[in-house]
Amino acid sequence: MSTYLIGDVHGCYDELIALLKQVAFDPKTDTLWLTGDLVARGPASLQVLRFVKSLGDSVRVVLGNHDLHLLAVFAGISKNKPKDRITPLLEAPDADELLNWLRRQPLLQVDEEKKLVMAHAGITPQWDLPTAQACARDAEAVLASDSYPLFLDAMYGDLPNNWSQELSGLARLRFITNAFTRMRYCFPNGQLDMYCKDMPDNAPAPLKPWFVIPGPVTQEYSVVFGHWASLEGKGTPEGVYALDTGCCWGGVLTCLRWEDKAYFTQASSRHLDLGEGEVVAS
Repeated sequence: MSTYLIGDVHGCYDELIALLKQVAFDPKTDTLWLTGDLVARGPASLQVLRFVKSLGDSVRVVLGNHDLHLLAVFAGISKNKPKDRITPLLEAPDADELLNWLRRQPLLQVDEEKKLVMAHAGITPQWDLPTAQACARDAEAVLASDSYPLFLDAMYGDLPNNWSQELSGLARLRFITNAFTRMRYCFPNGQLDMYCKDMPDNAPAPLKPWFVIPGPVTQEYSVVFGHWASLEGKGTPEGVYALDTGCCWGGVLTCLRWEDKAYFTQASSRHLDLGEGEVVAS
C-alpha cells in the first residue's frame, strides 16, 4: 500500500498513465494524490477527468486555478481560451457529469496520520490548520451549491490580500480562493502579493515565497503543492514539496512516493528526445 503524489497534470493524459504504470500504481491498494490543475494547456483534459473520476475513493484531489477557470467557462462566466484546449471537454456528452463532479472536489487535503497537507498553491502563513480547514469548507460548500456561479463570477480579483476573521461574503471567498489556488509570494507579515511571478532570486524585496515565511502549518505538517512550475520542484525547505514540474510546457510530470520519499518522473510527450522517466532518490 503506497501513497503517490503527482504534480499538476494539465491535460497530459498519456504522461499520467505512463507515470502510473512506471510506479505500478494499483487503485485497489494504493492512493493517488493530485495537486490540482487537472485540466487546460495539455491536449487531453477530457481523458484526464474521465480517468481521475473513475478512480473513486483511491484518488484525493484538490482544485487548482485552472480547474476553477474551467468551471467558470462551463457556467458561462468566462471565455473559452483556445490556448487552454478544453473545447473537447466542454462539448463531450458527459461534460455535465464530469464538471459537476469537479466542482465538488476539495481545496484542501489533510492526512493527520501522515501529518500531510496538500493544497494547489500552498498554505498562507497567516493560517493555522483549523483556520485553513474552515476556510476550505466555506468555499467548497458554495462551489457544491446551486449558487456556485455567483462565487465563480466574484473570484476574479486580487483583493483583499490580507487575512482577517472579519472578512465575509464574496470578499472572504475571494481571499480563500487566491490563497489556495494562486498564491506564490507573501510580504513578511503573510499578506499575499498577487502580482510577482519572478523566480525567488529575482523577486523584489520584501517579498518572499510563501513557504519560507514561518507559519503554523509548515511547522507541524509536511505540505505538498503544485502551481509554481518555474520552481522545477526545487528550493523549498525540508517538509515542503513542490511537485509541478511543467509537463504541459515540455518538462516532466513528477510523482513522489510518500513512504520512502522516492521521486519518479515522466517526460512530456512534447519533448520525446528527453527520454523516459527515471527514479530519482531523495
